[in-house]
Amino acid sequence: MRTVLHNWVFGFRLNSSPGASRLVKGPMSPLKTPSPATPIKRPQVGLMLGAVFLVYLAQMTLNPIIAPLAREVGLAEWQVGVMISVAAICIMISSQFWGRKSLSWGRKPVLIGALTLAMLSMVAFALLARLGMAGILGGVGLFLLLVLVRGVFFGLAMAAVPPTAQAYIADVTETEEARVRGMAGMGAVQGIAMISGSIIGGLLAGFGLMVPLIFVPCVLAVGALLVLVLLRRESPRELLENPPHVRLWDSRVWPFLAAGFGMFTALGLIQVIAGFIIQDRFSLDSRATAVATAAAFLVSGIGLAGAQAVLVPRLGWHPHRLLRAGAAVALLGFAVMIPTAGIWLFLLGMLGVGLGLGLAMPGYVAGPSLLMTREEQGAMAGLIGANNAATFVLAPTIGTALYTLWPPLTLILSAVLMLAVLCFTSLHPRFRVIPAEVNVES
Repeated sequence: MRTVLHNWVFGFRLNSSPGASRLVKGPMSPLKTPSPATPIKRPQVGLMLGAVFLVYLAQMTLNPIIAPLAREVGLAEWQVGVMISVAAICIMISSQFWGRKSLSWGRKPVLIGALTLAMLSMVAFALLARLGMAGILGGVGLFLLLVLVRGVFFGLAMAAVPPTAQAYIADVTETEEARVRGMAGMGAVQGIAMISGSIIGGLLAGFGLMVPLIFVPCVLAVGALLVLVLLRRESPRELLENPPHVRLWDSRVWPFLAAGFGMFTALGLIQVIAGFIIQDRFSLDSRATAVATAAAFLVSGIGLAGAQAVLVPRLGWHPHRLLRAGAAVALLGFAVMIPTAGIWLFLLGMLGVGLGLGLAMPGYVAGPSLLMTREEQGAMAGLIGANNAATFVLAPTIGTALYTLWPPLTLILSAVLMLAVLCFTSLHPRFRVIPAEVNVES
């Protein structure tokens, strides 16, 4: 659905005529024409992005309260890291499965199932948190149950949504510019969700830590209902019986995955410990920590959304240039946060990290997608999701462990990783050759 609002926010115009043929010369291989047996009708990109937004809104609303909630129910920092790492493992092992199934089962059943599972898991998470805060349940039993509902169930649900939306956007975009803008739209809604979630989580936490926990499953229920009512289900002719796999070591793919792995590892290291840094560095109580952490994620989300909604469409850069520029800006952001200074410098660093990743992410996602056929898009989207999740398998645990050794150590490692990404994308041949222009012929 080509909504005016979507075009205004993302600057993204679809070119989805199924009969168009494309010719690309050079290192960025052709954008393949969709099979005539699988026509694309009435693109509903806005609705797909809406589903992504609501899932990330639910997740981001919890971020400001994770640190104070953990201490309220008696969890150690490393236990929070393990819980998030388990979720990442579930996303990593199931993302490509969901990406391929979105092409063979259809987007609608995959999204409805994922949103329903996410909603139920967050209801269970809120109940367990309440029992923990009341002292009815605690210790190892509470920790294992939280890992099950927040790690396993929510992780499996989260794994399905981004690959489904990403593969759909790849289906209905035909030029490099449209593909980059479409993937930037994916990142922009995540940034907007980060902004909204930070504001909502911080404000609701002022009424008590349970209030955001009640809000989250309600958001997911709304998402499931919208998909159920509004999303068109594909006809059997539009589905693929056996979509192909895309291998991790595919030469078209692995350089982008390596760059993305470095970026998201750097992000994962800081994301979990941000609340702990703020609480310890500035000596705040639980509620003040939640508000200040919300502000940190808010400015980071502003940078992320601003880069992808405004800068990327206007700049018109190729994926490799977006990757390099974004890595450089994020590197500066991490470096700014290392000194033990005032909270305003910390917030400035978070803004830089969001801005840098906002520039880099569309290049990281669109780059390999431009090299894939339509049949490979689901597997490619799943591989991107798995790669992102892989960074969160160990990053939260490593980040919290390093923080207990010496608080600045985690930030230093994040900066080093971004420097490595900048060097890699500057030196590897895949990122040094400018792609040829994409020509679209009727």
